Amino acid sequence: MPGLAGQLLVASPVLDDPNFSRTVVLLLEHTDDGSVGVVLNRPSETKVEEALPQWAGWAAQPAQIFLGGPVEPQAAICLAESTTGTQLSGWRPLDPGNGTVGVFDLSCEPDDVRGDLRLRIFAGYAGWSAGQLETEVSMGGWYVLDADRSDVLTSAPQELWRDVLRRQGGRLALVSTFPLDPRLN
Repeated sequence: MPGLAGQLLVASPVLDDPNFSRTVVLLLEHTDDGSVGVVLNRPSETKVEEALPQWAGWAAQPAQIFLGGPVEPQAAICLAESTTGTQLSGWRPLDPGNGTVGVFDLSCEPDDVRGDLRLRIFAGYAGWSAGQLETEVSMGGWYVLDADRSDVLTSAPQELWRDVLRRQGGRLALVSTFPLDPRLN
C-alpha cells in the first residue's frame, strides 16, 4: 500500500476500537516503518484562543483544538491550507504536486506568516507500527479513500464520516447509513 500519505482512512462500522469509531483520519506519513495521521472529525471542547491565542485568528471554524488521536495527546500537530497557493515559511504541502493543504510548524511566529492561511490544530495523533495499518485495512477495519480538499478544514466535522462515505456512491454510500449499534435497529 505505497503512497498513502494524503489519503483518508475512514473507519468501517466493524472497527470497534473506541478511539477510532466513525473517524476519518488523514494520513500524513506512510512508510515501511509505519504510519502517522490525524483524526479530522473529533473537535475537543478547548478553543484555539484558550490554548494557543497567537494562532486564534488563523483557525478555521470551528476554532477548536481537535483530538488528533490517542498517541502523545500533549503533542500538537497543525494542518494548514494556503488559500493563495503560495509557499509559506514553516509549511510543507502533503501533495507537493498540487496540494494547498500541508503540515504547518507552530513554532513559527504569526507575524512572520505571509499570505492567506487557515489552520487546524490537533492534540495527539494516530500511529501504526510497520505493517499494522495494512493488517487493519485487510481485515476490513478501514476504507482507504481519496481526500477532498474540503475534508481537512471542514466546518461540519460531525458530518464528515457520513459525507465522505456518501460521496463514494454505491455500497459505501449505503454504509454511511449504518446505525451506531446495529443491534438496536
